Amino acid sequence: MNATGKKAFLLLTVFLLCLALAGCHGSRGLSAFSVPESFDTSRNFEISFWAKNDTNKTQTAIYEKAIRDFEALYPNIRVNLRLYTDYGKIYNDVITNISTNTTPNVCITYPDHIATYLTGNNVVVPLEELFADPRYGLGGSDLRFDAPTQEEIIPQFLSECSFSGHAYAVPYMRSTEACYINKDLVEKLGYELPETLTWDFVWEVSDAAAKKNADGVYALNGQKVMIPFIYKSTDNMMIQMLRQLDADYSSAEGEIGLFNDTTKELLYTVAEHVKAGAFSTFKISSYPANFLNAGQCVFAVDSTAGATWMGSYAPLSDISPDKFVDFETVVMPIPQFDPEHPQMISQGPSVCVFNKRDPQEVLASWLFTQYLLSNEVQIAYAETEGYVPVTTKAQNDPAYQDYLRRGGEDNNLHYDVKIQASRLLLENVQHTFTTPVFNGSTSLRDAAGQLIENTAKSVKRGETIDERYMEKLYTDTASLYRLNQGALSVGGGQDDLGPLPTEAVVLLVTLGVVWILLGLLTLRDALKKKQAAARGNG
Repeated sequence: MNATGKKAFLLLTVFLLCLALAGCHGSRGLSAFSVPESFDTSRNFEISFWAKNDTNKTQTAIYEKAIRDFEALYPNIRVNLRLYTDYGKIYNDVITNISTNTTPNVCITYPDHIATYLTGNNVVVPLEELFADPRYGLGGSDLRFDAPTQEEIIPQFLSECSFSGHAYAVPYMRSTEACYINKDLVEKLGYELPETLTWDFVWEVSDAAAKKNADGVYALNGQKVMIPFIYKSTDNMMIQMLRQLDADYSSAEGEIGLFNDTTKELLYTVAEHVKAGAFSTFKISSYPANFLNAGQCVFAVDSTAGATWMGSYAPLSDISPDKFVDFETVVMPIPQFDPEHPQMISQGPSVCVFNKRDPQEVLASWLFTQYLLSNEVQIAYAETEGYVPVTTKAQNDPAYQDYLRRGGEDNNLHYDVKIQASRLLLENVQHTFTTPVFNGSTSLRDAAGQLIENTAKSVKRGETIDERYMEKLYTDTASLYRLNQGALSVGGGQDDLGPLPTEAVVLLVTLGVVWILLGLLTLRDALKKKQAAARGNG
């Protein structure tokens, strides 16, 4: 084969390789979804539904019943449930499957995660057109079940699902954080719970609770273990503290403001109380509920969705029965800096619909998504934990109101602590907030918590917490989470995507090798011509 033939062969190889690899990236070429004029009931559809569940079998049963009831209404749609134990695992699997167009049809997730999914063109379906469709939209005329209208979805919850100019999800359940308090221990120390919990009060009581007798036993509980104040989610802790102080965290455009002087002062405060033995975190010590229920904690901050793990009679507690201590559990909003203007985070899963080549398949997915908003599903799921339904339709339903009124009747369905947690959110929706959503907001959230975790760990190691420490902490954390690149991109940017897919790496390496070979062939031809010319001149 001559040089020209070899070049042609190499170029043909590159062309064929590009075609083959392009076939693995079908999701990049999906057309924008448009609502079909009608749903084709003559065809059968099989859709996948990815959801999160820990060990709560009741929640699993609710998903399974919802699927059975939906399939009875739509016999031509089969829903395959895939359960995960962690939202992060759902996120990782979706990211992995985007490049091969094997995403699920319907997925329970968080807006921060969806913002990264959007880096693939038309991967997630914008829902405005579906919302408004008169036949199949929210409360549409052709639905085979009683669905809520758009106006019946709590506006604050629905707005959390809108970013980058579109609504990319619907809320499924909502929760916030609560402080679960051992009232008996607070009063034993000589304090009374205030109407609104403040950070100063919690720190003061926690420091008092950390005192030991000469024999090393804690004076308050007579045990060798006492962690007065434990926080489950330190990212929420930092985010809410900054919000309450009106300090910077990030802008809607992705400008990073976390690494500021207010954050530094908060970290110094954390360090002070860790050193006093008054504060720890879930990542350092374990679940707050385990210590609270054993009389080894005064203030335990966790999600309202974890209420059934909290208290002397918690139905889902992880500790052995002989470890329980009998005490009065009080559920209050998280500590505040300004009691007159309380601020608490709104959180909880949302549901997004993934785009597919067949619009009918997407419509089938949307029908099931809407069914998850029906009263029967919403109320049943909300009753499993301290979640609240996301629609006024479900919240005002007589069955749900009856459930709320019966708090304390038993320690299962009507467990008092769980219903206290639900009421807390229902009464404070107007005081909730969410953080900006953009591609990279998940990393920023992780970094906020890591600042607290690292500071607490350093104190326990005996390290000095000073300005030099803070400077290094900021630099290392920003680098670890790739936050030192200025503004992170909103919606369709390219930050925070992790490593390139294997196919892309292979393609880039192959292209590089081919161009090097072409260069060498060209150089060899030039040398041969030069040598031939030299011989001719000789």
